[in-house]
Amino acid sequence: MEWPLLTDLEPEDVRRLLSIARRRTFDRGDIVFHRDDPADSLHLIARGRFAARVTTPQGDSVLLEVLGPGQAFGELALLLPGARRSATVSALEDGETRSVFRDDFALLQKTHPGVKDVLLRLLADQLRRASDRIVEAHYVDADTRVRRRLVELAETYESGVVPLTQEELAAMAGTSRATVNRVLRDEAKRGTVELRRGRVSLLDADDLGRRCRRA
Repeated sequence: MEWPLLTDLEPEDVRRLLSIARRRTFDRGDIVFHRDDPADSLHLIARGRFAARVTTPQGDSVLLEVLGPGQAFGELALLLPGARRSATVSALEDGETRSVFRDDFALLQKTHPGVKDVLLRLLADQLRRASDRIVEAHYVDADTRVRRRLVELAETYESGVVPLTQEELAAMAGTSRATVNRVLRDEAKRGTVELRRGRVSLLDADDLGRRCRRA
């Protein structure tokens, strides 16, 4: 398994990090960790897709992000002793991760300081994604946010079939289900998506992506 985020780093540093990683497998629906759990490990996704969710003050579960092979979650666990998980992560399907525990990482870093570059790369990507979402929330219209999430999900689901409900898409885009429904119907008329119950098939993600970049 390769992690695109790490391709520009020293191969030996990446190899050392993976040498201390523990293989973990999850069945569909398994909880990897709950929000506010002690954060003790980073997860590199080798197989399957995982959902990050939070619970609102009203008690609703909100989908924040879907992560797939080659991506990672839980980076802050290696950086901040005593940190707590900021979201609940669960397996959307059968999956597998390489889990790097903070204590193991700290020992490795003492003898091989270069492995810290791996962590910095992962943290930089997380910060970039968070910054992009903040800018979007202030300056990008809701329709474009929906289309951008669809493009991102098309990259996560190589088949182009995104098995998420309109409510989940709305949560990811920070808008209403009614807006998602309207955008999806518009795109269906264009021929870029096909709508099925509980899922969306991306037929022309390239066209969607071009229009998102122009927005």
